[in-house]
Amino acid sequence: MSADELGHWVPDSPEEVAKVFAKAAFPWWIAGGYAIELAVGRELRPHADLDVLVLRRDQALARDLLASWDLYVADPPGQGQLRPWRSRESLPPPLHDIWCRRTPVAPWSVQLMLDEAEGDQWVSRRAPQIRLPIVRLGRTSPTGTPYLVPEVQLFYKAKATRDKDETDFKAVLPLLDASQRVWLADAIQVIAPDHPWRLSLLPASRT
Repeated sequence: MSADELGHWVPDSPEEVAKVFAKAAFPWWIAGGYAIELAVGRELRPHADLDVLVLRRDQALARDLLASWDLYVADPPGQGQLRPWRSRESLPPPLHDIWCRRTPVAPWSVQLMLDEAEGDQWVSRRAPQIRLPIVRLGRTSPTGTPYLVPEVQLFYKAKATRDKDETDFKAVLPLLDASQRVWLADAIQVIAPDHPWRLSLLPASRT
């Protein structure tokens, strides 16, 4: 069934998601544009959805946490087709995108994203050579909500940059320290070596 046939989006706020995931026995992080806003500490723009990132190895725990919800997986990813995520079904790569709503008649409110991990390392699903220790993957907002560090979120946005991604990049760039800038520039080099963000991230000697 196509995504258009399955209803519209009214995204939860990060605070609402934090209440849903308060009892989660696994790591999770607000991702997407909301993660950038949590990093800068202010609202930047409207949002069409809200992303939550979990590690693929924790998907069964996430499925159990949302057992009362109506859950659909994009299969195949990026093709506009959704199917139910069955109870106890383990989703293999490349499936990673799950649409979530509280009931079959409610609007979609959370987009659950699955990412890879090996041991204590987060591994990019787009380029497995791009890694980061899981303990460095997230931060916590002043209200206690975990969110994806901006350099990782910007890496995902760099693949096909839109106007809203440029807004996010410009807002958070001044907050990135030298190590974050180098990591992001090196990660972008792998997937988009000519991306203009690299010029803003590195001194001329590195570009």
